[in-house]
Amino acid sequence: MTNGQETAHTEDEQTTLMPSDLTGEVVSGGAVVDEAIGSHPDPLARDAIVSPGTAVDEAIGSHPDPVPAARQPTAGAGLSGLTHIDEAGQARMVDVSAKDVTARTATATGRVLLSPEAVAALRDRTVPKGDALAVARIAAIQGAKRTPNLIPLCHPIGLHGVAVDLAVAGDGVDITVTARTADRTGVEMEALTAVTVGALALIDMIKAIDPAAVISDVKVLEKTGGKTGLWRRP
Repeated sequence: MTNGQETAHTEDEQTTLMPSDLTGEVVSGGAVVDEAIGSHPDPLARDAIVSPGTAVDEAIGSHPDPVPAARQPTAGAGLSGLTHIDEAGQARMVDVSAKDVTARTATATGRVLLSPEAVAALRDRTVPKGDALAVARIAAIQGAKRTPNLIPLCHPIGLHGVAVDLAVAGDGVDITVTARTADRTGVEMEALTAVTVGALALIDMIKAIDPAAVISDVKVLEKTGGKTGLWRRP
């Protein structure tokens, strides 16, 4: 047999090592290996988009573990399981129209830490700007009423009562606010906003005496009503 014939024979043998029935398709090295070892990825939909990581998982038979039931999104929640995130991952205002209208309250507290000179001025009513505690009380009520305008996803609700207490202590002023409503969602944000705005107003009144005043420990102490009922801070 001539050298030319031997060469042709060798090319024929190499041809038999290629995947069967390629019909002119361009095949990657990975596809050749799959064909040789008899491994084939599961068929995909014609319009499916597959990431490189998914392609590798499919080729080696590895698939992500299923998400535990406890971590599955709850009804009404978005993909993240958070009620304020929709299926596309966008922030949204939660639909509370199906909730019952109940009497609800929330009590929040906070502190404004002041210097001894500022505390003395409050007690002696010698603050240069005037009655700092009265201004802080009105500001707290206004803050509660404006909460939906300040907190993007907070629901506008019928705010039926706001009680504000300011107590001068040795190191500052303790602020306590109780907000009340009869609506489909709670008033925690209204109570927290009232405490914070009242504290800011107090600092504005007293800053000439104490420019180092600090707002501290703003938190919800208790809430009532709705599905949760009574909740108190542990």
